[in-house]
Amino acid sequence: MLSKKTKYGLKALTFLAQQVDRQPVQISEIANAENISQKFLETILLSLRKTGFLGSKKGKGGGYYLIKDPAEIQMASVMRVLEGPISMVPCVSLNFYEKCDDCPDEAACGVHKLMLQVRDSNLEIYRNTSLADLIA
Repeated sequence: MLSKKTKYGLKALTFLAQQVDRQPVQISEIANAENISQKFLETILLSLRKTGFLGSKKGKGGGYYLIKDPAEIQMASVMRVLEGPISMVPCVSLNFYEKCDDCPDEAACGVHKLMLQVRDSNLEIYRNTSLADLIA
């Protein structure tokens, strides 16, 4: 299930992507428009800034803004920042692989085989979907 952090992060990114002038937007404006707790949103936007999706400006006229064009922001990257590993179990993760303690043979494990398919299907969608697609 998608976490609230990821859901709100996606909502904030789409809100910022819809801004015609790409000027900084205050957290309070995003929070009010998307019905998100401002305190929680601050944490999410800070993560997105630290990982290179957003820029920020302090002072009058300050706020957050997209650094890249929405078409260049791939959902696979956003999901990894906000949600963590895309795979549902560590034994099929591309970036966070760990052997399962309870599994003697991954090649014979039905759960492993199923989760590989789920991971690959999700990755296909995330890799072929940009922020621009979400606002189209």
